[in-house]
Amino acid sequence: MTEPLLHPGWPAQLTSGPVELHPLRRRDAAEWSRVRLANESWLSPWEPTSPVPWSARHAPAAYRAMRRAVARRARLGTSLPFAVRVDGRLAGQVTVDNIVRGALRSGSLGYWIDRAVAGRGVASLAVALVCDHAFGPVGLHRLQADIRPENLPSQRLVERLGFQREGLLRRYLDIDGAWRDHLAYALLPEDVPGGVLARWQRMSPGRPVD
Repeated sequence: MTEPLLHPGWPAQLTSGPVELHPLRRRDAAEWSRVRLANESWLSPWEPTSPVPWSARHAPAAYRAMRRAVARRARLGTSLPFAVRVDGRLAGQVTVDNIVRGALRSGSLGYWIDRAVAGRGVASLAVALVCDHAFGPVGLHRLQADIRPENLPSQRLVERLGFQREGLLRRYLDIDGAWRDHLAYALLPEDVPGGVLARWQRMSPGRPVD
């Protein structure tokens, strides 16, 4: 008898136009390090507090350790860790983490994008692709995105994709040196008839990534 998959829908490769998503790869350590180091001022306000300097946390060795850890979670069915590429160049990550099966079938959405491609709709498109995959082959029913009130671009991104704000999580996560409030957003497949990508395409006509 064939055993059921721990993680249906994984591994996977998702594409739309010049945007490609794939599992994190061993050979991407140097490229990931370069992008993360170049984006310190852009990304650090939204990153978890750490006593380790940014340069050490984003060295190639740190990537290799991180990739091994997320690959284990992916094999166990608790994470969907995607690298984002634009025209073949590494430009970010989208992850659905803390996946729970059973009656809940839920996961937590997180992402980051290279400042060099910000404003082109890349992050929205990548997140839309992952949401459709999570609701489709992966079989989830709820995706939650927790966003700081100060992060207006991320709030606009998830709202355009159909996420609904469900409440305020007080002093929820230790981010950038302090306990920060977060707004809880959630998306269900019935919120987006026809799919998240189709909604994004309707809401974003003329985007250059299309």
